[in-house]
Order: sequence, then structure tokens, then C-alpha cells
Amino acid sequence: MPPRAQLKPYLTARELQHHYQQAQDTVEARRWHLLHLVDQQWTIKQAAQLVGFNYDYAKDIIRRYNQEGPTGVKNRSQRGQPSPRSLLTPAQQQELQHTLQTPPPDGGCWTGSKVARWIAAKTGKQVWAQRGWEYLQRLRS
Repeated sequence: MPPRAQLKPYLTARELQHHYQQAQDTVEARRWHLLHLVDQQWTIKQAAQLVGFNYDYAKDIIRRYNQEGPTGVKNRSQRGQPSPRSLLTPAQQQELQHTLQTPPPDGGCWTGSKVARWIAAKTGKQVWAQRGWEYLQRLRS
């Protein structure tokens, strides 16, 4: 059995549960739920699957919580701070926003996967569909 992740004792199990049940932001609620499950001795993989995160993203949430405490769980876009791992420059974000006003090359409508492929083509980096969805939600007007 894989080793269990350990959370630094910033908050009790009850406080973690309260945060995920009371969070107004759905992204934050899922992050708090992940932390609560890990605190309850779930594996990262099990907890990530339950809340709908990929394993690497779940590990990142746990790492940020252990480094920054409860502040690390906050949705950065809600705090008005750019993500430190922004995939696109401001000019590329403007280009994507303009591109989203037109139909995608393969027809249909824009999806997280299609936006992720567009970003990957621009940056040469592998991009998960979730990141494409995040950009789609943020830039769609």
C-alpha cells in the first residue's frame, strides 16, 4: 500500500470539513474536500478520484497547503493574483480570447480539450484539458 500523505496541522479535521462544506467557490470546495479526505487517511489517488482531480494536481494542492497553510488553498484567480504557472503571456491570452470568438477549426464549440490543444500549439508544452477549461472559462465573453 502506498504511504499516506501527511498534512501539516494548520487545521483540525473538523475545520477542514467546515471549509469544504462552506466554500462559495467550487474549486476551493473541491480542494478543501481533497485535504479533508487525505487527513482522514485516504490515499492521494483515492481522494483525487473522488473529487475529480488528476493525481499530480492533487499532489500540488497538498504541497501548497503544507507550504502556505490555508492561504495556499485559495483560488488564486479569486484573490486577483495571476497564477505563477501561467501558460500564456498576456498577448497570447488576448489572442486566445479573440480566437474564442470564432468557431474552432474542427467545428462545434470550444471545449477545454480544444483550448488545451490551441495552447499546446502556441507554447509547445503539454497542456491538460482542465487547464484549457480554466482558460476557456476565464476568457470567454
